[in-house]
Parts: sequence; C-alpha cells; structure tokens
Amino acid sequence: MTGFLKKAFSFDRVIGLILLGVLLTVSRIDPYPVEFLREKSFDFYQQFKPRIPPKPEDRMVTIIDIDERSLKEIGQFPWSRKIMAQLVMNLHNMQIGVTAFDIVFAEPDRMNPQGIAKALDGLDEETRKKISALDSYDETFGRIVGQANVVLGQAGYWDQLPNTAGKPFKKSVAVRKMSKSAPDPTDFLNEIPTLIRNLPVLEKNIKGVGMFSLNPSLDGIIREIPLVSKHNGDLYPTLSIEAIRVGFQVSTLLAEVNDLGIQAIGVAPKSKIKPKGLKISTDARGMVRPYFAKHDKSLYVSAADVLNGTVDKSKIAGKIGFVGTSAVGLLDIRSTPIDALIPGVEVHAQMIENAIAIDRDVGIVSADLFLKRPFLVKGVELTLVALGGLIMIIIVPMLGATRSLIVFLVLAGGASASSWYMFAEQRVLLDATFAVISTFLLYSTLTYMNFTREETAKRQTRDAFSKYLSPDMVKVVAENPDQLKLGGESRDMTLLFCDVRGFTTISEQFDAQGLTALINKLLTPLTNVILARKGTVDKYMGDCIMAFWNAPLDDAEHAKHGCISALEMLAEMDPLNERLEIEAIEEGRKHIPLKVGLGLNSGECVVGNMGSDQRFDYSVLGDTVNLAARLEGQSKNYGVRIVIGHSTWTQVPMLATVELDFIQVKGKTSGTRIFALLGDEDMAQQADFLAYKAQIDKMLDTYKSQDWDGALKEIDITRELGKDFDIDETFYELYIDRIADYKETPPTADWDGVFIATTK
Repeated sequence: MTGFLKKAFSFDRVIGLILLGVLLTVSRIDPYPVEFLREKSFDFYQQFKPRIPPKPEDRMVTIIDIDERSLKEIGQFPWSRKIMAQLVMNLHNMQIGVTAFDIVFAEPDRMNPQGIAKALDGLDEETRKKISALDSYDETFGRIVGQANVVLGQAGYWDQLPNTAGKPFKKSVAVRKMSKSAPDPTDFLNEIPTLIRNLPVLEKNIKGVGMFSLNPSLDGIIREIPLVSKHNGDLYPTLSIEAIRVGFQVSTLLAEVNDLGIQAIGVAPKSKIKPKGLKISTDARGMVRPYFAKHDKSLYVSAADVLNGTVDKSKIAGKIGFVGTSAVGLLDIRSTPIDALIPGVEVHAQMIENAIAIDRDVGIVSADLFLKRPFLVKGVELTLVALGGLIMIIIVPMLGATRSLIVFLVLAGGASASSWYMFAEQRVLLDATFAVISTFLLYSTLTYMNFTREETAKRQTRDAFSKYLSPDMVKVVAENPDQLKLGGESRDMTLLFCDVRGFTTISEQFDAQGLTALINKLLTPLTNVILARKGTVDKYMGDCIMAFWNAPLDDAEHAKHGCISALEMLAEMDPLNERLEIEAIEEGRKHIPLKVGLGLNSGECVVGNMGSDQRFDYSVLGDTVNLAARLEGQSKNYGVRIVIGHSTWTQVPMLATVELDFIQVKGKTSGTRIFALLGDEDMAQQADFLAYKAQIDKMLDTYKSQDWDGALKEIDITRELGKDFDIDETFYELYIDRIADYKETPPTADWDGVFIATTK
C-alpha cells in the first residue's frame, strides 16, 4: 500500500496537482489575459461562420445613412433641426415603422431664428423682433418627432456633469422579481454618472429614448451590448430594444431578475411577436452578445435620397430605421469580431436582426440569434480544465511523452470540437481554449520533469557503468535504468575468450606498475576491436578477455562479427609487438612478443544481470560459455591461434576455416567438431587455401578410418601445403603422436574419431 501511494503521489504528480490547482484558480478568477484568449477564440468562430443576414425583402431594419454624399449635398453636420424635421416627415410619409436616432440632440440648433437674431450685428430692433418671433427649429423638430414613431438616442458619460436637461424621459423599464429574495436589478449594473440627453423640448412628447452607448472590450471590439443601463437608480433601455418596443406599441419593457442577477428582458408579448413574444435572455449584468454578420451595404440608404424623395420606398416602409452616420469625419466607426471598421449605427441594426425576423407564414417572429454563455458554462469549462489536467497527471508519468501526446491531441481535439459544435449548432459559447492550454501546460511540465529525471538517471548510470560496460550496453542501460535488476533471458549468442600465451614468463620482467601498464596496452586495442564489431566486453580476467555478441543489442550476424573481431584482434598484435619491442630496447630489457589464443563458440545462453541485490554484473551463463573457454585453451594444443566450435562454424561458411578434430573437451560427456579460423572471405576464395582445406579433410578422413600409415602420408602432404597458413608444427606433431599411440593401443572398431582431451 505504501509503495502504491508513493508511486501515485510521486514528486512530479504532486507538482502537477499544485499546478492544476493554480490553473483552476486562474480560470475561476478569469483575469484579462484569460478573457482575451477566450474572446479571440469566439471571434474566430464568428469569422469562420458569420451570421447569414436575411434576404433584402425579409429585412426588418434599414439604416438612413448620413454618408459622405449627404454631407456634400446637404452641407456640414450637424444639420439644422429643420432639415432633421424634414427627414423625419419624409420617413413618416414613406410609412416607416420606427425612426431611431443614433444621435443625441443635446444643444440648441445654432440655426434657430432666436440665435441668429442675437448673433447678427446691425439689425434694427423691429427686424430683430420679427426674426425672434419665428418658430424655433428645435420646437418644430420636437413637434414633428412627437407626432411620429421616433426614438431619440442618449449617451452615458463616464464623469459627473451638471444636469442642464431637466427631468429625464419617463421610465420605460419595469422590473419583475422571479423570487422573493431576488435583489434589485440595479445591484448588478454599473452606475452611469451622467446622461448626455436631448433637449427637453425634443423629449416632451417623444415615444421613446434609448441608450446608444456601446461598450467595447479593452481591445476596442464590440462583443457585448447592455440591454439596460443604470443612472440614478433607474433603468434605461438600449436604443435597439427601445425601437422594438415603440414599433410594436408596447408600453414597457420588463426586466426579469433572479437571485443571480438579470436573466431576461421582455420586449413584446405573443400578440405582437409570434409565437411566444419576444423575451431576450441576458447575463446577470443585462448584457447580450450579438451574432454578427459581415458589413452589409444593402442595409444602407443615403439620407440625401430620403430628403430628396428619391429613395426606394420598399427599403423604408414598415421597417425600423436607424438614423446614423458612416462618414469617417463624424467618428462613429466601431470594430466587431468580424469587421475591423464598421459604422456604429450598424451594430444597432444587427441587434434588431438578432432579435426579430420575418416568417412568411407566421409574420414577425422572435429570431433569438444572440450568442449565449449560460451560467453553467463556466462550470463546464472548469470541469474541462480539471479533467484534462488530471488525465495528464495520471498518464504522462505512466505512458511517456509520445503516447501521452496522442492522448493530449485526442482531448484537445474533443474539447475544441465540442466548443465548435456548441457554437455552430446551439450558438452557445463554450471556451475550450484555456482548457487546452492548461492541459498542454501540464503535459509539457510533466514531460519536462520526466525528461529531467530520466536524463539525471541516465547520466548517473553512464557515469557509474561507462568504465565497466561497452558503450552500447551503457546506452541501453541508460535508456532503460529499470534493467538494472537481477534476472536474465535466453539468447542465441557467440562467446569469445582471448588469453595471452606464456604470460607468466612475460610478467616476470615487470614490477606491478609496469605489468599493469603492459596489460592496459594489450587490452585497449583488443577491446576497441570488439566494441567496433557490436560486441560487449563481459569481463577482464588478468590477461584474459571474455566478450559476447547478440546481447544486449540484437545482432543477426553475431557469429560472423565475433569471428571477424578475432581476426582483427590478431592483426592488432603485430603493430603492438613492434611498439613493445621499441620500448624494451629503450628500457634495456629483453622483449618477449605477446601472443594470444582465442576460442569462439555459439549457442543458447542465459544473459542478464547476475549477482546479488547489492552488486551484480551483466554477464552470461551456460554450457556454450564453458565450451568457448575450453576451445581457447585448445588453441595452443592444436598450434592455431583461433579455434571455433561447430555451431559457430555452421554460421560462417564465408570465412576461411579448416577442421581440426572431433574432440571431447574436459568436463563434457560428448564430442564436438572444432575448427581453426585462418582468414576472412578473401582467403576463403583463394585456390591454395581451398586445396589446403581439402587436404586436411582428406587427412582427417584417413585418420578416422584407422589407416594409420595412410594418415601419416597425408600429414606430410598437408604439412607441405600448409606452410603459408597460420597452423604450426604442433598440429601435425599432435596427430603423429596420437597415431603412434593408436598403433600400440588401437581404438575399438566402432570408434567415431573422437579424442578425449585431458587438459583444458
């Protein structure tokens, strides 16, 4: 149980849990960088799939645009209220449904006759009185807007200014509390210190007044619009919603509030808008998110055309018309998630298209196209962060970086696909961005910690074992430190033993320090040969080397690589002896050349970490190992430098080998064929070698047939052919002595040619 808990709450997992807690806290607090990333992802959704606007014939809204052409034809803005009155009258005569001004008329008209009378110098008093007696253009405009369906605009101001406009327009927002404990909706709204209002004469008989202030995000993009705003404890509707109310002749808007805040604004009953009226869901602050369409010039008609009476009346009749400006100099240019630059008046028009639409069969219906972020969405987003983080904390230490990355991609793809589906099909804004980033951050952190820990373990392993194992073995163990435990596996391997002949005599010429230096000079080049051919040095035993192939790394040609290594080790001896001879001459001592004998054998072995829990070595065990050691010992007896076993011989038919004997080595109960390795592939193809090999086979066949005299003759022939090959007289003398013994004590008739060795 303790081990399980230690593994389950490992250091990296604890760090992961701490980091996950921090990420959940950040998600809950929702600082601006998190909000910014979320909003940008939602912007991308709208850019990729913007709202499709209604067909022109089905549009409920139009924009009467004070555009550059209007300014050129009518004159600079602001226009006289007389001109504005004419604009309203023309729209009314064209049977517009509602005229809503995205403009505030906060100051008297500078063209009022009374102002002109005061401003003009040189007028006689009678003329001045006559001019002053003329109707004020503000009063004329006020009378006209009072008679038509007009909604005037007003704006909020962030600083406190003196109230010079008198009593505000009568309230048009009522409140319905959905529970007894529900607070006042104004508790959830920020106070607007000052209202920039219209002249009292204009508001006296007006049907409605709406707020046209738009609240951009910190990056200047309009994403949310308040349906209601607060000033002096009262609620004021936004321009677009007030225009719908006036257009459908509804007396009041209804703000529904529950314990969590404002939940909806009721605009019109089902008798006005089918099938269930118009109730717009909001967040707790009374905000909605329009689903924006791309900037559409077909929404616009020029104010000049309205004043001139040349406008297409089908674009006016029955519609909600917003009077605003696209002229750059009038500074009402905004940014939306889709358009970097768009006239602010179009935002109000798009609000209408999000709210209501025309159904050919039913009539005017609730469109309900606003984007939504229900209260529960935040909980889902926190769950995504927690779930993705916990999965990474669990699997990264278990599966590693690559497989965990696949899991991360699946999680990220699933979260992103779910977020897109909710937007595209349900118009619900579910943020997967922070969850994906959080999950990736945990994946990266845990992967880095795993990498750091593994690199530390590998470095420690390399430092600890580089002096004892081959580079390949060090690499494998470093990559898999868990292999450093007791146990082994069965493998088909090739074993090599190399020993110096007559080393006792040689060692008598050196002290301990000199002998160690000599051993190092010998073992270094021989070891390099083994390692270069994928071999692993098992151990050094004084002047003896034990090595093997096909472990820990797979080597399909282990027998060949072992034999080639043996030949190359012999090749290293001549230059080594030349260097040692020079050193002996310089030191004034006798030089005794170093000669080595080698034995190789292939077969099934057990290879792995052998020893105790406190100390173990990567080594091999098995009968194959023992036979390889015995073959090295027989190399001197047969007068050759490399002896290989039958199993090795069968795997290297391309090399130059000759049979030596059928021998039962000490410690074995059965015989085995042994061979001398004389050279590489090139030698194996030479005619003189092939003749020599055939002669040895003939000699051995004669010997095994117990034709002793014939065998002696074949030995003489073989000796003559073998002068250029690395087999000395010891080989021939061995058979001559053996035949002499057999002549005196013949073997049995069923003798198979086996010779039982009495020495190692």
